[in-house]
Amino acid sequence: MDSANNRSHNCRTGERDHHRGRGPTSFWMQDPELIFTELDLKHGDVFLDLGCGTGDYSICAAEEIGESGIVYAADINRNLIDDLLENSGQLGLNNIKGVISDIHETLPFEDSSIDVCLISTVLHSVDLENCGKALFTEIARILKPQGRLFVIECKKEETGFGPPLQMRLSPEAIKSYASSCGLNWISMTDLGYNYMIRFSPEEGP
Repeated sequence: MDSANNRSHNCRTGERDHHRGRGPTSFWMQDPELIFTELDLKHGDVFLDLGCGTGDYSICAAEEIGESGIVYAADINRNLIDDLLENSGQLGLNNIKGVISDIHETLPFEDSSIDVCLISTVLHSVDLENCGKALFTEIARILKPQGRLFVIECKKEETGFGPPLQMRLSPEAIKSYASSCGLNWISMTDLGYNYMIRFSPEEGP
């Protein structure tokens, strides 16, 4: 398969306009092409969308990894999962598995089973002071040795929309929890209103 720099990403966003306003998603705030170039998904990958909300990222990922891959769309809200599975079925995507899961609890995945985990605009609503270390320890457990964690969060600045400033997390705050659990900071991408950090169990170059 061509490298991410030499291929386009065929997220069928136009077919999913009905999702807008129906549930929590940051998908429409930034360029999916940029995000999926950074994710660099391959056919056959196992992708975890943790706190998937309406599942926009899950659907794009399912298209990227093909029928040989698996997308786990995990959320605590069963209605969102049900809607996502109905929508993905209508799109002919059979590689998405819905998982009802509480991010505060043990994640229902085997050790070293996930190639890429995405957590998009979820952590600002989590009490990281009390459960951050447990959460990132779980993520480190389920990632493959060469796996990647991507965290998207709102920049810690006033924007007039989104979570209040006091809820927003700086990249340094997220790094402190992740690094204490064996996840190494690899890079950060500016998404405009948001930022995306890449972590890996392996150290970067």
